[in-house]
Amino acid sequence: MGPRNGHALLEARRYWNVLSVPEELGLLALNVLWPDPLRTPGPVLRHNKARQVGFFLPPEPDQQWIGAGIRHVGKGSWIPVPPPYRDTGHLEWIIPPDGNGTLHSPDRLEAALHTATSTLTHLQTDPQETTTRSTTPCSTITYAPTEQLGTARPRERRYT
Repeated sequence: MGPRNGHALLEARRYWNVLSVPEELGLLALNVLWPDPLRTPGPVLRHNKARQVGFFLPPEPDQQWIGAGIRHVGKGSWIPVPPPYRDTGHLEWIIPPDGNGTLHSPDRLEAALHTATSTLTHLQTDPQETTTRSTTPCSTITYAPTEQLGTARPRERRYT
């Protein structure tokens, strides 16, 4: 752990990867993933200064997530993480690791991101006006295992 801030630096892809998304999208997706307070989903890390939310996923080498404001952190990357249940500045656990290795399912996370995007779309547009109320950029996000990227065209979704 770092002596000044209490963070540990952990290598991605050994036990997990992280999908980092814009805060507004991530928090709405988390609401979809966590409908039952007694059944906790995988770890979720929030970077308050960068306004990003990170979802911890299994370390599948074929994962590819593409989109504006989206960062898939895998092999060769390191992630600073705070100790569970302790505020250490800009980084905080929304859901800390449970000690059992629980991670988010990529398919469930993708579905939650679609639902969150739909919600943001409805919140951003007032039928009486053409202004938007959100700062989350419009982007296309694609998730498909690498073997599906060969000749087949990957699935594309519109996230706003």
